[in-house]
Amino acid sequence: MVKWFLSLFVLLCSQPLLANSVDLELTDMEGRQFKLSDYRGKWVVLNYWATWCPPCLEEIPELIYFHDTHKDSRGVVIGIDMEMLEPAVLAQFVDDNFISYPIVPLVAEMPSFESVNNYPTTYLIDPDGIPVAKHVGALTAVAIEQFIDSYAAENPAKQGGD
Repeated sequence: MVKWFLSLFVLLCSQPLLANSVDLELTDMEGRQFKLSDYRGKWVVLNYWATWCPPCLEEIPELIYFHDTHKDSRGVVIGIDMEMLEPAVLAQFVDDNFISYPIVPLVAEMPSFESVNNYPTTYLIDPDGIPVAKHVGALTAVAIEQFIDSYAAENPAKQGGD
């Protein structure tokens, strides 16, 4: 199944989604502000999700694994919760699910470079800040790693970390 998914992912995303880099300004649950450009040189897995969404819950352990394995070198995960939850409720959910990657809670003016209507929706942003892949549905860490490896093999300057 992973090979089928990977080939579909690669087939749909062989060209960058946008020609130019993107730079969103975000604020995590602790109030820390950051930009996607802070992660230049690494892959960014930008994941839009919700606590009520079964496929989102299914992929959380996979995203945790990818983030924890690669955050110091190859890539990071950033989760954008698409609900207007009370901060304490979201914090409890993050704690209960051992989420180690930054979570950005929904605000009235959520910065985005493209409309997101289904969850989970994940964008892969290359080390130059260019969105090169989009996937709607649950992902695995292996599928993300295989996509990055495949993309980097075709674009040697896009290795990122490892």
